Parts: sequence; structure tokens; C-alpha cells
Amino acid sequence: MNPIPSLRQLSYLIALHEHGHFGNAATACFVSQSTLSVGIAELERLLGTRLVERSKRHVRFTPIGEEIVVRAGQTVRAAEDLFAAAQRPHEPLVGPLRMAVIPTVAPFLLSSILPSLERDWPRLQLYVREMVTSVACEAMERSTIDCVLLALPVECGDVESMDILVDRLILVAAKGRDEMASPLCDADNDRLLLLGDGHCLKAHALAVCNRAAAEADSRLVAATLHTLVQLVDAGLGYTLLPQMAIDAGILDGTSVETRPAQSLHATRTIALVWRSGHPRTSDFRLLGETIRRAVGA
Repeated sequence: MNPIPSLRQLSYLIALHEHGHFGNAATACFVSQSTLSVGIAELERLLGTRLVERSKRHVRFTPIGEEIVVRAGQTVRAAEDLFAAAQRPHEPLVGPLRMAVIPTVAPFLLSSILPSLERDWPRLQLYVREMVTSVACEAMERSTIDCVLLALPVECGDVESMDILVDRLILVAAKGRDEMASPLCDADNDRLLLLGDGHCLKAHALAVCNRAAAEADSRLVAATLHTLVQLVDAGLGYTLLPQMAIDAGILDGTSVETRPAQSLHATRTIALVWRSGHPRTSDFRLLGETIRRAVGA
């Protein structure tokens, strides 16, 4: 029998394709950069072809490399599904499970969720990654992530979901500024401050304010909720924040005040999602039930 690639080598290749950087890919795989680099070089020697073009500034996949990484994803997914199917009749929530959590949820819920999971499922090896929604959904499709804790509604492919809680969206503005922003976000379009592309909260805010995506070209775009708050505090515009962030004190020490957003859609639903038909569906439902209890939903 001819030598065949290992699942570890294929996983390294998938991670490099996802992150586009050897260091970041190594971190995602919990190995050193040299270990990942050697693993991919061995894979190239085994296959007898160059998969990745390397330079000091860029990592580019060759045409055959792009094809191989797709097949690698399918192979790794099939192997993981096989293992999960074999384990299902035995103890639930055992072994590795990779969960992504979006940045507008992670800082406010993980401190409650993780201790509960460790207590209730001591044999679960949970790996958590904070990712924006679009990246997390793509990673789940490629099987580098098993499930995602995110906010609905959002497009995330062919998935099943379990609702965890409903989170209100609250309109906020600096004291004495943007008075017309209440109650229907009807102030000047340029003053509606948003997170960047890839964050589902951007789409949720636009929906609350009856704005089309084409109208979302703000001069100021933030990558985090904390940056949004600082921009609002400086009087540069108004935005919508999740209730959970406000409850966690994100407005403390600022002049930012809350105002009612009178919209039927001024909520988002925090949910756990996973690939439809995944063999670990029962595990994900147990995971979701534990998360619900942990956050008091």
C-alpha cells in the first residue's frame, strides 16, 4: 500500500488555508509553528506536489493546493463523524469538541458557561475560539469548528440550531446628542455606527433601523463593541448594543445613555448551531441545555 497522508497533516493544511498565516494556523492547531510547517512540508513530499507557495509576507495556495484542501476537509470531516458515531452509544460529551463564540457574546457569557461545562462534563475537552460570525460559519462548514454560539437571525449554511436566550438590542447615544435617533433610528444615516462586515450584529442593527446593507457605508466602522462605545461617547454617532453587554457594565464610566428602540425586531436570539445531520447532534443538544442552565435562561 502506498503511504497516505495522516489526518493531522490534513488538519494542518486546513488550518493554514483558513488563517493564511503559519503562526496563526499553528496556534489554532495547538502546536508550534515549526511543527505545523514540517507537517505540511511532509504532506507535500508525500503527495509529490507543491501545495503552498511561501514567502516572508504571504502564503498562497497553488491550484492543486486549493483542490487538495477541499478534499482534506471532506476527509477530516468523515473521520470525525466516524469517531463520533462510534462514541455515541457510550458516555455523552466525551473527548474533544471545538466551539466558536462570536465576539458580541463571548465576553459576556463565557465566564458563566465554561465553569458549568467543566463541572457537568469533566471528560469533555472543549476548545473555544472567538470568531466573527462569517468566519465561524465558514470554519464549521470546513469542519475545523464543530458548533458555534452566535446570534440569530443569520445565514450560516445548512445548520440545526438550539435557542439559548433572547437578548434585547438597546439604542445608545451620548447624553445630549442624536436626539432624533430615538425611537426609530431616524437620525442622519452617517451617524449610525456599526461593527464591520462579518459581525451578525451589523445586520441586526440595520434591520432594527430599517436600513438596507447598501446604506451602511459609515465613515467610522468598529471591530469591537468597546470601540463602538468609545465612538458614541465621543459624540460621533449612535449605535445599538446588546442588553447583555450593557448589563455587564460596558457603559460604565461613559456619558452614553440608553434609549428605547421601538422596533418589533429589536432583539436577537442567542443560539447554538451545528451542521445539519451531524452525528454528534445529541451531544450538541446536551451542550446547549447546559449553556441554557448556566446563563439562567
